[in-house]
Amino acid sequence: MTTEAPITRRSVGLRSERGPVLLAVMLGTALVAIDSTILATAVPSIVADVGGFTQFPWLFSVYLLAQAVTTPVYAKLADQYGRKPLMLVGIGLFVLGSVLCGLAWGMVPLIVFRAVQGLGAGAVQPMGMTIVGDLYTVAERAKVQGYLASVWATSSVLGPTLGGVFSDYLTWRAIFWVNVPLGAVAAWFLLRGFTETVEHRERRVDYAGAGLLASGGILLLLGLLEGGVRWHWTSPTSLTIFAASALLLMAFGCVESRAAEPILPFWVFRSRVLGSAMLASLAAGVLMLGLSSYVPLYAQSVLGHGALVAGLALAALTLGWPIAASNAGRLYLGVGFRATMAIGSSVALVGTLLLLTIGPDSSIWHVAAPCFVMGLGFGLVVSPSVIAAQSSVDWSRRGVATGTTMFARSVGSAVGVAVFGAVANAVVTSRLAATGGTPALEDLTPGVLDPAIHAVFAVSAGVAVLLLVAAAAMREP
Repeated sequence: MTTEAPITRRSVGLRSERGPVLLAVMLGTALVAIDSTILATAVPSIVADVGGFTQFPWLFSVYLLAQAVTTPVYAKLADQYGRKPLMLVGIGLFVLGSVLCGLAWGMVPLIVFRAVQGLGAGAVQPMGMTIVGDLYTVAERAKVQGYLASVWATSSVLGPTLGGVFSDYLTWRAIFWVNVPLGAVAAWFLLRGFTETVEHRERRVDYAGAGLLASGGILLLLGLLEGGVRWHWTSPTSLTIFAASALLLMAFGCVESRAAEPILPFWVFRSRVLGSAMLASLAAGVLMLGLSSYVPLYAQSVLGHGALVAGLALAALTLGWPIAASNAGRLYLGVGFRATMAIGSSVALVGTLLLLTIGPDSSIWHVAAPCFVMGLGFGLVVSPSVIAAQSSVDWSRRGVATGTTMFARSVGSAVGVAVFGAVANAVVTSRLAATGGTPALEDLTPGVLDPAIHAVFAVSAGVAVLLLVAAAAMREP
């Protein structure tokens, strides 16, 4: 009778034969992880320099939309050409976008260059997860998850800290330049350490579907972010934009139903595992990026703290996540994916409710504590949902399964930032309507921003309920 060798850090970690590839994935993940937190703390400095309060959600939304639209395309190409070349393309685009952002001379160019970054992020994060899915078994991934979680843990502290230091003492442009050396090192390790055997399959990429999705998504974001600010919600301009967005997205659905290789294949919706994973990722994306945008803003503009202190409050959110994620493997191997995600969703819901209790007189610790609780919840939902999706398909579909799950999270993040921005802008505009003022961040008082951001927190509690519903619908792969 034989027994399996125990899974140890030496057998699957950085010292193992697969260690160089794991390191390359960790470095690539660090690009996206640091970017997700370093920018949020610099928002007041950026909008004070190149734009107004109502414009800043575009910095997140356009990045996330570009990431969302391209993730399924990269997933298709990865199943045809392999993960390595797509990962390298993603790193290259991300670094290029970072350099351009650091040189941006205004808000509009900065938004455009953020889209270039998003095109790169659309490959980096899902390709990294797919490479891990190819190299490690489900049981091994429970151990490897600790290494990936350490990247997010380090980034959760390093990102907000660097963002605060650069904003307070240097220049906000430096937050983009740090990606250049990190991306170069990640690409070097990937080139030297990763050799893959590709199961060549001819795949047709649905560029028409990608174009319709991007066009419809941009119009939807435009309507959400500018409605109630540049034009009334019921104005002909607003109604036309939303109608055009709806038509384009309906056309996208029609194209997908007839495409030989759709960008978003309908078979993923017939799988209860993938459907639940996508819904959970969608809700988690709404919460993570939406709150990451507004928690630092509340700490700085309502509580009166500097960018560095606000960054530490945000770090609590992104620190709780990897702490929970590093232990999620043991939990889902013991009680299953559904129970693990249900526990995480419940914890996240508690965190959103605690966030509603903060006020203008709260300490920074009162802001950080609910964020930490929410981070713990996300850590027990996000990684298990992706691994459950990967475990439900074979190699030839693993890229699509991973890509669609990441696609759902990116869509959730993009729409979440836009919806939260619309909610906050509506409150700000109504408060300033009596005086006829222009809602520029530097002119807003805590009395105006506090109710606006609290409205965002209230909406986030409702989204957390959706996250719990998604976890309850999960089926074990």
